[in-house]
Amino acid sequence: TIKTRKGEQVVAIDETPFQLDIDKIPTLKPAFGKDGTVTAASSSSISDGAAAIVIASESAAQAAGLKPLARIVSYASHAQAPEWFTTAPAPSMQKAIELAGWKVADVDLFEINEAFACVAMAAMKDLGLRHDQVNVNGGACAMGHPVGATGARIITTLLYALRKRGLRRGVASQCIGGGEACAITIELL
Repeated sequence: TIKTRKGEQVVAIDETPFQLDIDKIPTLKPAFGKDGTVTAASSSSISDGAAAIVIASESAAQAAGLKPLARIVSYASHAQAPEWFTTAPAPSMQKAIELAGWKVADVDLFEINEAFACVAMAAMKDLGLRHDQVNVNGGACAMGHPVGATGARIITTLLYALRKRGLRRGVASQCIGGGEACAITIELL
């Protein structure tokens, strides 16, 4: 229940999935080229959402009596030609994994933000990732894309997915437009 100027409003369901008209999917025009495959149906919706992360040094966490969920092992970014923005997360993840001293096989779960479904699929192909270790709770196409909360949302989703499954190592990545992407490796404590 949310208090608004018009009174209290009850949010009982996620309205976005119910706005879909399945019969219109085959008629949607491609977003980037006349023969393209990216359409509104294979894109994430702009949705409501929020997430917060507190990042602190180990000494600051100890001084405050906090018990961290995880530690940041490494992070990296990658840039390439803008028209290839959908494939930029794979090199950013590869760089972050190498900086962590890991191999792709050492990573338990991946959370790859997807403005478009092909982003996660391209990273899976490029890095040889299994379906059962990528966006295990559904990615942005399933959950929505809260503008301004993407990084915190994907890291929070990854942390709790690792914890729920008793796993330890994860990588989160997002393409950030213009051919760029960033990635972070985390390890549960």
